[in-house]
Amino acid sequence: MSLVVYFDEVGNPTLDASDKDFPVFAIALLICDSDRYVGEIVPRVNALKFKWFGHEGVILHSRDIRKAQGDFGFLTTPGRRLEFYEDLNGLMSGCDYKLISVAIRKDLHVSRYRYPADPYDLALLFAMERLLSVIEDARQADVMVIAEKRGQKEDRELHSAFQRIVTRGSEYVDGERFRRIGWTLRFLPKSMNIVGTQMADLAAYPIARYALDKAKPNPAYEIVRRKFCRALKIFP
Repeated sequence: MSLVVYFDEVGNPTLDASDKDFPVFAIALLICDSDRYVGEIVPRVNALKFKWFGHEGVILHSRDIRKAQGDFGFLTTPGRRLEFYEDLNGLMSGCDYKLISVAIRKDLHVSRYRYPADPYDLALLFAMERLLSVIEDARQADVMVIAEKRGQKEDRELHSAFQRIVTRGSEYVDGERFRRIGWTLRFLPKSMNIVGTQMADLAAYPIARYALDKAKPNPAYEIVRRKFCRALKIFP
């Protein structure tokens, strides 16, 4: 029995003005016990997929669901959309997992700091500081972090940032604490249909929407916020 971590992100990490309508970058780490993941979470996700698609090959992708695209084209029918969302919400609320999430409000970040740090590096640093304490509390000597392949350049940059953190630490967490843990970061392609990264993706978007506007109704966030094992970090 050990904790395994699935990583996903939402938003554009660059600081240009091309995404002025969605000026937020967020990452979500979904943490679960490996035995429960294999024995409970994966079967529940596959049961939902069989109910709606007749097979487990469909990938639950937040954007495709919201836009009713591809396999989710049937969601243009209001009644079916409502039923599917009820099932999806039941899945996200009923499965046994925890979340760590960090959201960077890029518009505020740029306006507040003369030399703003890279949103990806910043979000990853905050998230890893929090993840370290979770792994320490579990008295776990090593941990696997699984992320979805995006591209050689992007994966190389993420891996480099990850290695810097787990080797050197941060301003607030000494590198020696990180080095006591055996960290492994694996990149797996979307085609492998990894349940954990799909669930992290489903959690990340409502978290980003909450970071943009806390007052706006956000039912999906009300579900995932109960899964936080460390407080949501919104920066600045």
